Formats: sequence, C-alpha cells, structure tokens
Amino acid sequence: MPNALTQHFGLRTAILLVIATMIGTGVFTTTGFLMRDLGSQPAVLMAWLLGGLAAACGSLAYAELVAALPHNGGEYRLLGRIYHPALGFIAGFVSLVVGFAAPIAASAIAFGEYLNMALGSDRLPPVVSGLVLVVGASILHSVRLSAGSRVQDLFTWLKLLLILLFILGGLFAIRPERLAGQDAPPMLEAVLSPAFAVGLIYISYAYTGWNAAAYVAGEVRDPGRRLPIALMLGTLTVTLLYLGLNAVFLGAAPPDELAAANERVGHVAASHIFGESGGRLLSGLIALGLVSTVGALVMTGPRIYEAMGRDYRAMAWLARRVDGGGPSIAIWLQSGLAILMLVTASFETLISYAGFTLSVFAALTVAGVFVLRAREPDLIRPYRTWGHPFTTLGFLALMGWMVLHAIHERPLVVAVGAATVGAGWLAYRLARRSNLT
Repeated sequence: MPNALTQHFGLRTAILLVIATMIGTGVFTTTGFLMRDLGSQPAVLMAWLLGGLAAACGSLAYAELVAALPHNGGEYRLLGRIYHPALGFIAGFVSLVVGFAAPIAASAIAFGEYLNMALGSDRLPPVVSGLVLVVGASILHSVRLSAGSRVQDLFTWLKLLLILLFILGGLFAIRPERLAGQDAPPMLEAVLSPAFAVGLIYISYAYTGWNAAAYVAGEVRDPGRRLPIALMLGTLTVTLLYLGLNAVFLGAAPPDELAAANERVGHVAASHIFGESGGRLLSGLIALGLVSTVGALVMTGPRIYEAMGRDYRAMAWLARRVDGGGPSIAIWLQSGLAILMLVTASFETLISYAGFTLSVFAALTVAGVFVLRAREPDLIRPYRTWGHPFTTLGFLALMGWMVLHAIHERPLVVAVGAATVGAGWLAYRLARRSNLT
C-alpha cells in the first residue's frame, strides 16, 4: 500500500525539493526566447510575474489536495481518485514521458551548453556531458536514498546562492532604460498578443516543479501540516528569485544579444555583469546548479511509476526497491527515455512540449478542488485552499488562455502532446486488462 512507505523527508527537504525542481533550466534559458518573440523587456517581466502568480495559485490548490490525500504519485494518485483511474494512469504516463524525462533531457542539454561556456570551448558535445550527468544522477538516487537526499540539499543551496549572487551583482549593472524597454513596443500591445500567450508555455516550463512535493507526499513526515507549507513557501521563494534574476538579465544585457542567445541567456547576462572571466565562472556555477535540477527530477519522478507498479500487476516491476535505495528500475526507465530525447530532440522543442502538456494536466488537477469538495464534502482537509474559488479560477483561466493560443500557434506541439495522451490511454487498457486476468 502507498501509505506503507518510510517517511524519509522533513519540511526542509520538501521545501528544497520544490525549489530545486523549479529553479533549473527554464530561468537560465527561456528569457532569450521570450525576448526574441516579444521584443519588450516589460512584457517579458510581466510574463514571469503572471507565471509566478499562476504557480502560487496552483500550489494553493495542490496543497489542499495532497494534504487530504497524502500518497506518493502526484497527479497519478490525485486524478485517479478525483476523476477516474484511467485519467490517473494517463497522468502518470504523461509524467514519465513529459513531466520528467523531457525536462531531464532539456536540463542535461543546458548543462552541456553552460559547461562549454565555463570551459571556453565547444569541443565537448553538450549531449555527451548531459548523458554523463543523467547516468550519474540515476546511479546516486537508485543506490543510496539518504545520500541522494543530502547531495540534493547541498546543490540546492548552491543554486540559491548562485541566483542571489547574480541579483546582487546585477544591481550595479542594470541600465534603467533597458529595463523600461525604452525602444520596445508598448507593453500592453505585447501582452495582448498571441506571442505572449504562447510565451507562457516557456514560462510554464520554467515554473514546472511547484507541485514537486506532491510526488513524494507519502514519504514526508506529518504531510497534512508540512506539505502545504513546502508547496507554498517553495513557490513563493522561487517566484521572487525569478523576478529579481530576470530584472537583472533584462537590465544588464542589450536586448538584441538576449534575443539571439537562445538557451545561453544566463552566460550573456553574466558576461555583461561580471566581465568575460566572471561570465565563464558564473556559467560553471549555473552548470552545477543544473546538476541539482537533474537530481531533483531523477529523485521525484520514479515515485509516480512506483505507485503505478503497486496498482497494476503488469507494471509491478516498477515498484521494486533495493535496500536503502530508491525505486531503481523506475529510475532507469525514466533515465532511458530522457537519454533518448537527449540525443533526438532540440532544447526548444523539449521545453515547448513539456510546458504545454504539463499545463493541461495541472489544470485538470487544480479543477479537482471543485470536484472533490462537491463529491466528498466530509473528507478531512488539514488545509483548505486560500482564496478559493478566485485563486483556483485565476489559475484555470490563465492556463486556458495559453492552451487556446497554443492550439492555433503551435499545432505540432499540441499534436505531439495529444499523441502522448493517446499512447497513455492504450497503455492503460493493456495494464487494466492484466489486472482482470
């Protein structure tokens, strides 16, 4: 049973898990794509603010759900309980392919790019260094759970210090006219454009992870009290850091350089703030921070597949653990998919695919607050969503706006996401049939 899992994680690790999973590839890479598409620094900052507000509203809803239903598995458990086991299974399948494997691959690519910037050489292909990172993180978390948790905390603190260093150093390099978008198109025009709505896909990817503690809910001590705190404090901390960091990026570097930087936007900004040598040093620290992101994803995702393995006989092999370690088979399945994506897909394709598809399932989960309150009003809820229904509806409205524009502007991304859902449905039918025989 899911509740029989050992409760390894305290409040600090749960908060750091949210922060480590959120602060990763997106914040150091997506601003370049946004500047390319919007051309307005104030509009880019507004996108980051809206993304933070959406993540905060989403975390409030998730906090109620996971406090009332504190089991490992995230959306797999929640959607299966709230709607139907089929939707829960599809959510678990999507988490495997989109929620974790794709971000692991994207983070590994970014790690390779920033490692090259730090070394001042392009001799080492980013795919190779990214592959080494994925394999190393998988070994650590599959063999020794306690060691993996300690290393995860260490790298998360490093990532926080890196961002604070960026912000403090950038305060002296910001040019107000750049931050204000002196030569940019009007902000309102940019914000109301289809490009802004589609840009929220990148933002959604960057904020992915605000629900991370939900995936290990069954392994958090006193989950009814600690999970809401972890989700909300982690999300609020990251939102403030993201706004500060992007203000520095946009105010310190010329807009044309940011727009052309693609995923290397952090290196471009660091070079303008700290000089070329300082930029290389900061790029090295960003690469180390991305180690934390990959580690958090490798540690968190397999808890979903483990929960699926406990429910479906055909997938029981996913629930196997070694003594003192994590669900090793699930970890290596996830990493195998990540490596496949690492060598076959581009960075922008991966973050668009992940950002869009995950937003759809996050919206379904948040909407579950309405469904569960109506159907099970007497369910014990240690925490109730603050600001409901306004915060809940605000999240759903923003996600709906983004999805509608994505269907028109990014049909290929939408089609691939729909195909993934279809594959999840087929996998559910096969797994369910095995339970009936």
